[in-house]
Amino acid sequence: MFQIFFTVVSVLLVVVILLQQKSSALGSMMGADSGDEMVQTRRGADRLLHFATVALAIAFAGGGLAVMMWPEFL
Repeated sequence: MFQIFFTVVSVLLVVVILLQQKSSALGSMMGADSGDEMVQTRRGADRLLHFATVALAIAFAGGGLAVMMWPEFL
């Protein structure tokens, strides 16, 4: 049961992270487009994706720690 939960959380975490990518060009990765991005408040779907990412990351980390501390979960 826990393996299914952990798999679903990890797949959802990857999907939510990939949905957040705004500019995935190689130049932006090296800092070429860093002047375009200003600090803004998150609204709508961006805010929902941000909170979903945080919640899934906490669930993923908590699940990993639980398996490490109590291997009988598996």
